[in-house]
Amino acid sequence: MVHSLELVFDRDTEAAVRRIWEELAGGGIPSQAPASRPHVTLAVAERISADVDELLRPVAARLPLSALIGAPVLFGRTSAVFARLLVPSAELLDLHAEVHRLCGPHLAPAPMANSLPGQWTAHVTLARRVSGAQLGRALRIAGRPSQIEGRFAGLRRWDGNKRVEHPL
Repeated sequence: MVHSLELVFDRDTEAAVRRIWEELAGGGIPSQAPASRPHVTLAVAERISADVDELLRPVAARLPLSALIGAPVLFGRTSAVFARLLVPSAELLDLHAEVHRLCGPHLAPAPMANSLPGQWTAHVTLARRVSGAQLGRALRIAGRPSQIEGRFAGLRRWDGNKRVEHPL
């Protein structure tokens, strides 16, 4: 399993994402509900040392931060991951870069390339293993509203091995 550093949403934004998850599940699309918590991953590695917790406290103090959830996106070709993009504000990109600057040495063996500044696609995952036959229905359900104005309220370190979150 992987470890990650993630932004989590405020209560209202999380509720908006969870409603989409529930609607997808009700439409027969394998959504994230209820097993996960809506989040945006900032960094991913096989292991992340708990030493980052103290390093990231000043970054967490910068929250809350505006979050604009935008257009749907697919990752993969078959059994795609269906997500919505985050519109990348300068503040969000700065925060992301700061997380990597502070934590890079504590991510082992190294951060995954797709989470690095300049290569990162900020998104919130809505469903996994979406087949081609389900894509139209997924888009009709999860593509509305066209934008969700929300807020990031917290930062966490996720231990995927133990399935435990460490709020920062």
